[in-house]
Amino acid sequence: MSARFLYPMQFSLESLAAIATIAGPVITVLGLLQSHTWLVLISMSFVGLAIVGGLYARRERRAINAASIVIEGHSIDSLNIANLRRRVNRTFVIQEAHHMARISGEDLEITWRYSGYCRAKRESAMEFSIDSQAGTPFAKLDCVAFDLGHDRDMTHAIRPVLIGTEGLSKKISVPFLEPLRANQSFSLLLKCTLPGCMTTGFNYYTSTLSFAQDRVPRCTVQLVFLGTTPSWVRVYESSLHHAAELVKTLAPSRQEPGRSEYLDVVENREGQSARVYTFFRDSV
Repeated sequence: MSARFLYPMQFSLESLAAIATIAGPVITVLGLLQSHTWLVLISMSFVGLAIVGGLYARRERRAINAASIVIEGHSIDSLNIANLRRRVNRTFVIQEAHHMARISGEDLEITWRYSGYCRAKRESAMEFSIDSQAGTPFAKLDCVAFDLGHDRDMTHAIRPVLIGTEGLSKKISVPFLEPLRANQSFSLLLKCTLPGCMTTGFNYYTSTLSFAQDRVPRCTVQLVFLGTTPSWVRVYESSLHHAAELVKTLAPSRQEPGRSEYLDVVENREGQSARVYTFFRDSV
């Protein structure tokens, strides 16, 4: 879905809201002058329509802005598509998030771990969004998860389930070994391998959060490069409140022949945000 398809709806709603804003007071004055109650009621309906239309148009504008991320002249397509389909998770409160991306040649292996507690009366699964440039089919992702709250030794592998359609951004569901109850703590680990999705030159990895909470107390993102060390690694961040902007340039936290690591630790990260890690490699 392209962002441009949203513009006709946005334009019509804003136009309708403007018309309603003008017509409402005019009809109200006429109704008061002529003492017609029905005219006053119609005017109130116009004002209500103007408010609803304005709020909806504002939400659509924010969605369009979030879904048009361009960094260093490159469109971040997987994130743009994901933003259009983004669903905010209102079931869990995340206290700590850890994302790791292991890049070896053209292959990307991601490991995500979330810890927190359940805010719903009962929850049996957690959803994830897998975003990549290559659009690797779900069957080739080799995804496996572990419910560390019920299986600390990781002896019971969990196979995620695809939700919806394939594409650059996929929604998957990871069931817990046992359903969670209200206020019950949890820790969930997900691993996926995305073969052939990395190239030479400019590339990126995205770390997204989509939880209905103002802040996640602690979030760490670790990038591990095997083979070629990138010329540079830069961090950009975007959220509902601001467009993508450069945050920092990362220096290696550890480096040895054939392996380089970069670590980004974020305290009180916004609950609905995306950090884009761009890098450049001469070869894979």
